[in-house]
Amino acid sequence: MAAAVAVVVPARNAQATLGAALDGLAAQRGAPEAEFVVVDNASSDGTGALAAAHPLRPRIVRRDAPGGPGVARNAGVAATAAPLVAFTDADCVPDPGWLASGVAALAGADLVQGAVSPPPGETVGPFDRSLWVSGDNGLYQTANLFVTRAGFDAVGGFEDWLDAPRPFGEDTLLAWRLRRGGARAAFCPQAVVRHAVLPGTVAQHLAERRRDALFAQLVRHVPELREAALYRRVFLGRRAALCDLALAGALAANARRSAGPLTLAAPYALEVAKDARAWRSARVAGVHAAGDVIGAGARLAGSARWGTVVL
Repeated sequence: MAAAVAVVVPARNAQATLGAALDGLAAQRGAPEAEFVVVDNASSDGTGALAAAHPLRPRIVRRDAPGGPGVARNAGVAATAAPLVAFTDADCVPDPGWLASGVAALAGADLVQGAVSPPPGETVGPFDRSLWVSGDNGLYQTANLFVTRAGFDAVGGFEDWLDAPRPFGEDTLLAWRLRRGGARAAFCPQAVVRHAVLPGTVAQHLAERRRDALFAQLVRHVPELREAALYRRVFLGRRAALCDLALAGALAANARRSAGPLTLAAPYALEVAKDARAWRSARVAGVHAAGDVIGAGARLAGSARWGTVVL
């Protein structure tokens, strides 16, 4: 029987997490006939061998030269003729009803974002990385995304528009190209994927905030994000807006030689205090605040470089 849906998983040096991802795919219940495709994106570890030995027996597409995740996903889609496509990542484990729920949602939509969260009960430290998606936030993360094959082919698949060590925005761009063509978008809370918690350090956390500069470039490609994702059309989020306000107050106070403008920092100071209480650590709150300042500078630099204001 021909597959009704293809599940595409790009994997590069993913030996540590891919086994759990494939276990989760093997445990799917109630889904239509599916084909599973792992794209070994020029891995140098045992990713390909692990996939080949797994009982799920996924189709393996091997790429000899590393490329971005968009290129890898395109190669995975090209290896199947299924009319529906589901994407997840090698560091994600889908719940048993994930595929059935996502496919069912495609009956009334052309593009479906599913829910993403860390594994239940797993502790996420103050500098660790994971992913939370609880609604249609306009970004359409491919950790959990369903599309029709017709729509995917019509827009030419993913475009890795950013040359960077880690991916950024290729999924968002695909989704909005689909939506510009009339694709119906939906969010499916029943289609749940658990994203691994990736341990991080203070240095990694602060370095990550420099990537805030990329949002100006992304918004230049996808101006719809001003309404769909940004806070008050300009700011990356509410906390970013409060931090920017505090920095503006500090600069004004210095320029005027007056403490008056420092009152603008009060709302952000309350946010930092809440952070300290939540983590029971002034040090953690201080690191997060330093990250906010780094992020603000990065966004300002990105805005200047790309001529698109994201603060």
